[in-house]
Amino acid sequence: MNTTVPAGNRTAVRVLARGAIIAALYTVLTLLLAPLSYGEVQIRFSEAMTLLPILMPEAVPALAIGCLLSNILGGCTIFDIVFGTLATLLAALCTRRLRERFWLAAIMPVLFNGVIVGAVIHFCYAPVLALPLCMLFVAAGEAVACLIVGPLLIRAMRRIPAKYLA
Repeated sequence: MNTTVPAGNRTAVRVLARGAIIAALYTVLTLLLAPLSYGEVQIRFSEAMTLLPILMPEAVPALAIGCLLSNILGGCTIFDIVFGTLATLLAALCTRRLRERFWLAAIMPVLFNGVIVGAVIHFCYAPVLALPLCMLFVAAGEAVACLIVGPLLIRAMRRIPAKYLA
């Protein structure tokens, strides 16, 4: 029995595996840091990974899956599960599209999550807090993840030899 995988299929398997690893890492990091990852004031450090689409397109669906799993396993409301995942997906798509303009790409998760997740937090969890304040809190936490931690992650990833990422 021949167990050799053709070269084209090996690439597809690597891309799929890399996507699965990204989704798993996002989920595990979010859940391990749950006290920081959820709530009115949050810094979801796993959101630093929303800059990975700059380097690899498979990160886009992987991040959405990781966010979906994190929100389900974290006990979020259905609105947070749907719209929080949508915010991460939209941010990842825009980050990928703007990959040649690093800082513009990096600001996309801050904007999408600030507006969308901020609104979800206001309407589902903290209606006593003003909507703009909820958006500001989420955007501020997202800025820490995406404008401080994210660039460090991308710099580290760029140092990995291409043969290991191919």
